[in-house]
Amino acid sequence: MILVDFNQIMIANLMMQLGNHKNAEVDENMLRHMILNSLRSNRQKFTAEYGEFIICADDKNYWRRAAFPYYKASRKKNREESELDWNAIFTALNKIREEIKTFFPYKVIQIETAEADDIIGTIVHQEGTPLNTGEKILILSSDKDYIQLHKYANVDQYDPARKKFIKHSDPKQYLYEHIMKGDTGDGIPNVLSPDNCLVVGERQKPVTQKRLAEWTDPKNMNEQLLRNFKRNETLIDLTQVPERIKEQIIDRYNEVNTNDRSQLFNYFMANKLRNLMENIQDF
Repeated sequence: MILVDFNQIMIANLMMQLGNHKNAEVDENMLRHMILNSLRSNRQKFTAEYGEFIICADDKNYWRRAAFPYYKASRKKNREESELDWNAIFTALNKIREEIKTFFPYKVIQIETAEADDIIGTIVHQEGTPLNTGEKILILSSDKDYIQLHKYANVDQYDPARKKFIKHSDPKQYLYEHIMKGDTGDGIPNVLSPDNCLVVGERQKPVTQKRLAEWTDPKNMNEQLLRNFKRNETLIDLTQVPERIKEQIIDRYNEVNTNDRSQLFNYFMANKLRNLMENIQDF
């Protein structure tokens, strides 16, 4: 199976379309063409080896934000300060996602309060195997958060923007260090820093390699450090997705996909996707 981190691919295509024109209006038709062509290209490249797409999409009101109010807070602030009309952008992106859900032959999984990370992580933790014996799984995303899933022998990850596979020699160590160092892009401080430090612009205390080695044993962590470790583990470790969300993901994953290709031709005609029409068999 090919697990598509759909929102990331959509945003990557959007940024490519805008280039350096950060105050440009978004052309919905061009954006639709770019997203669909990206899916077509990657499906053509990988489906013979890995099987069919499962589109994994972000929902809104992430559960992580309820657990940690500063989660991705800087992204929201940056969008508010941007010259781009992000409301219009997300309206267009959501519309295209719904079109794919309706007209294309792929299973689309979107679960209330969940992100694509939760969906991909939950499916991989169920289907991943320590030996390369299970169904081959490809994660289509440049997000390095998924390196923690490379511990399964039947899992690969491909960055469609840079057109290269992502590999790591020690996924378990990577996850540990990721938890300890936090993730500034997602507003998660390192374990030595308070919850709000990234939001208020406070400098983080450095987490050195010496300290990382010392803290591999939780007994060497004081109460505050252990608290911050648990904070970050909840937000970063994909085994920590709430059970109610995991259950919904697996239920949706187990549903039989009834979509087929019968509506593609009319959809392409209605949206004037003439260039893609020539390669309709690749979808």
